[in-house]
Amino acid sequence: MAADTFDDPKNEIVEVITEEMRSIQMALNEIKGQIDQTQLVVDREQQRNSDLATELRTVQDNIDTIPRQDIRAKYDEALDARFRLSTMRGQLEKLQTRQELLEEHQALLNRLLNMIQGTEMLAGSTATPERAAPISSFASINRIVQAQEEERQRLARQMHDGPAQSLTNFILQAEICQRLFDRNPDKAAEELDNLKTSASQTFQKVRDFIFDLRPMMLDDLGVVPTVRRYVESFRDKNDIDTNLEIMGEERRLETAREVLIFRGIQELMLHARDYASPQKLRIQLDMGGNRVRAIVEDDGRGFDAEAVLSGHHQTDPRAQSMITLREKFELVGGSVSVNSTETEGTVVRIELPVEDTIF
Repeated sequence: MAADTFDDPKNEIVEVITEEMRSIQMALNEIKGQIDQTQLVVDREQQRNSDLATELRTVQDNIDTIPRQDIRAKYDEALDARFRLSTMRGQLEKLQTRQELLEEHQALLNRLLNMIQGTEMLAGSTATPERAAPISSFASINRIVQAQEEERQRLARQMHDGPAQSLTNFILQAEICQRLFDRNPDKAAEELDNLKTSASQTFQKVRDFIFDLRPMMLDDLGVVPTVRRYVESFRDKNDIDTNLEIMGEERRLETAREVLIFRGIQELMLHARDYASPQKLRIQLDMGGNRVRAIVEDDGRGFDAEAVLSGHHQTDPRAQSMITLREKFELVGGSVSVNSTETEGTVVRIELPVEDTIF
């Protein structure tokens, strides 16, 4: 009893840490995109300030011949440019600071997880058969519910850090446009073009978030077109050679089954991108027969699959998610198998029966 009391809280701590590390990695990926976008704006504003400095020197050299109104307008434009550059530099520094803090937090959690893992290995040498038993059905369902809620929280954070941050930049750009309308209509038009571009990019991000949350085409067209669309979008947004192969007859299944298949493929692709750093990613979806089969294979950094699926040696952030995925499929008569090594990448196979009485 004492051993069980010790093990359960420890396993719960491991789950919390691994899920937190996964959330941090997602946040780091989002921040990297924001930093790249903000850096482009900073570079553009630096060039603009440099050009204005040259123009001001010309004004100073010809101050006796230039109308006073034109001189004032040029200096006002320079002040606006300096204000914008200062603001965007502050935004960039803020994002970079947050990135550093998240990386430090990630490193700390990784060290803590390694320390706990060392304790688990030590305790495992005296483990009893009762401690080695599989977790209960209640624990499986509880883990699945927890994973769903944490996924919703992750999406909420992405919405806050992505579109919400972009809206803040919209307000800043709109204020700059407002100031420039009377002084420099041409520059105001240029700023409006930049604002339009930023709005289009943010709109696309919102559409991506909605698709991740619940792709409408999954209900309208089915799992095959949805997976095809997701793979195309994934390929466009990531520097990974991604290929999809569809086998068997393209048919509709029960909604719950189509959701489970799509989410399984989506989760495995994101795992590969975020944790394996692969160069190639291959997805195969077989809709033939009485069981739907899918394979997600990458050539990136692998892990000890046997240890992960047995609940031990969970140093990779994918561990808990992989266990949860297996439990979800097993609850509905499906299966998840993993073949992975640290040097040869990872192959995950998921299967789901086409018909049964579970749903």
